[in-house]
Amino acid sequence: MLKNFQEMISKYQFMQVNTERRMVGLKDKIPDIQKTLDTVRFLSSRKERADGDAEPLETTFELNDTLYAKAVVPPTDEVYLWLGANVMLAYPIDEAVELLDGKLSAAKTSLANCEEDLDFLREQITTMEVATARVYNWDVAMRRKERTEHEEGTKGKDAGKEKG
Repeated sequence: MLKNFQEMISKYQFMQVNTERRMVGLKDKIPDIQKTLDTVRFLSSRKERADGDAEPLETTFELNDTLYAKAVVPPTDEVYLWLGANVMLAYPIDEAVELLDGKLSAAKTSLANCEEDLDFLREQITTMEVATARVYNWDVAMRRKERTEHEEGTKGKDAGKEKG
């Protein structure tokens, strides 16, 4: 029985580690999605204000964590979004905002679900550890009781032999 409890604890701990990893990935991804969404909204608002005679925007953008490049961005109707797995697609600005809003809300929902799952898993691990300790303590008490009864029974037989 203790072995079954320990297996369950191990399974819950495995699920906890995987959920924590997923949470870390989401916490990294959410700011990136938000930053991209803010940029697309900025480009959209800039285009709406300009209505055709806007000057190109000179900006610096991040290529890597420590590498930036300058760019001149003319008013545009579309943006290119990096979807991952070496895939980049062009989207009209309105569709890009809609897509990024959906991705952001899905990521936030998934993060909230991960937090709930982690709370549940921690509670289950604690419950299983307490149950394991109780079963172990009960087993120890039963073995002591059996040993004591056995020793008393052996003493009683020895005392009966000495009288006879």
